[in-house]
Amino acid sequence: MSARDISRLLGIMARLRDPENGCPWDIEQDFRSIAPYTIEEAHEVAEAIERNDLEELKDELGDLLFQVVFHARMAEELGAFVFGDVVASVSDKLERRHPHVFGDARIADAEAQTINWETIKARERAEKGEQDTSALAGVSKGLGALRRSVKLQKRAARVGFDWPSVEPVFDKLVEEADELKQAIANSDQANIEEEVGDLFFALTNLARKLGVDPGMALRASNHKFEQRFRAMEQLAIEKNLELSALSLHDQELLYQQIKKNPLNP
Repeated sequence: MSARDISRLLGIMARLRDPENGCPWDIEQDFRSIAPYTIEEAHEVAEAIERNDLEELKDELGDLLFQVVFHARMAEELGAFVFGDVVASVSDKLERRHPHVFGDARIADAEAQTINWETIKARERAEKGEQDTSALAGVSKGLGALRRSVKLQKRAARVGFDWPSVEPVFDKLVEEADELKQAIANSDQANIEEEVGDLFFALTNLARKLGVDPGMALRASNHKFEQRFRAMEQLAIEKNLELSALSLHDQELLYQQIKKNPLNP
């Protein structure tokens, strides 16, 4: 059997879940317990892409594929569906949602395809008997908060509920920041949380208008901060300084020194 054959992976999964001779950890898992690992693997795929590490991306895609196989195996054990049904389902869906490729439809550009895609999805939901006819219907609540914000905003924009340009979004950011300051002044913790959320939502909207993925942007900033902070810790060691004993002012001087180093991002 070829190492590139999916049946090998399916066989490995079956062995791992074998009630008598399988792996105890794999045997005791269910959909709910595995779901967090599925999400984690998807994030690791995104991180490999962010680092432009194609070798790592290959490994992480394999880990993500294994999650699909794991879920499919558990479904097979319940008599619900098998891995082949998953493949058939996504293949049918892709052909159905790309009539301009697999049919006679004509699509002008990527934007038109996005609109057509959502139209087809809405029709599919109606055919399944779903009653929600909102423009926001079908935006999964399981998405990460930043990603879901973007999708909700895009859906609203398709019916015209959107800022005409970037400038009003900056005004909205200032408005939300002022409301947060007022909530802080009032020591209203519930309102503080609400206003922080509103500020995040407005900032996500700004990112969308600028064509920036907020999740990817934040991951990049996290990575940059981590590199700089670790370099600052190392610089403190080289100077025989105890970082935690320094004042915030002195810590900031070290941090700025790291930022000025062309070898640091």
